[in-house]
Amino acid sequence: MHIMEGYLPAPHALGWFIASAPFVVAGSLRLKRIVAERPEAKMTLAASGAFTFVLSALKMPSVTGSCSHPTGTGLGAVLFGPSVMAVLGTIVLLFQALLLAHGGLTTLGANVFSMAIVGPWVSYGLYRLVVKAGLSTAVAVFLAAALGDLSTYATTAVQLALAYPDAATGFWGAMVKFMGIYAVTQIPLAVAEGLLTVVVMNALAARAVEVTR
Repeated sequence: MHIMEGYLPAPHALGWFIASAPFVVAGSLRLKRIVAERPEAKMTLAASGAFTFVLSALKMPSVTGSCSHPTGTGLGAVLFGPSVMAVLGTIVLLFQALLLAHGGLTTLGANVFSMAIVGPWVSYGLYRLVVKAGLSTAVAVFLAAALGDLSTYATTAVQLALAYPDAATGFWGAMVKFMGIYAVTQIPLAVAEGLLTVVVMNALAARAVEVTR
């Protein structure tokens, strides 16, 4: 994902900013409440943001005007809920646009919507459903991270198809094309991200047990 600077038409870029803004505002309020009620969570919040920054910076070329990489947002979504990741993801995407030329400022709203909003909400919802179904936490975390990653790219495919519909088959033809290209790189990346997120969650859980002893 990470649609590059200037790639979206101005009305599309503005529309995604407007769509993302309420989620970021709500996430800011939620983040402020978590920090006030659980000051000890600051380190884990920072770790969640760093995890997202590092994984989503490991980019490779994919669809023209975009790229493939893990997203890293599933970890924070499971730990703190999807609202918080709207804020952490926005910070990550802003720093990457400014410091790494990864993504862009005009496309920030679109990138936030796909990676920091849709991905975390899918991760959180899947995690809750899998745990409620009685499966292990490891399975829940794996599916949350992997499918949250894939949902981000499905959203980006929709964004690109809306901006650049196929001349013959329109929006649906373009979306199938974009999703098909993404699938080549993103499915193995999503599986790897799911496995890595399970490892990190286990490490955090073990550390929490050590601290409470």
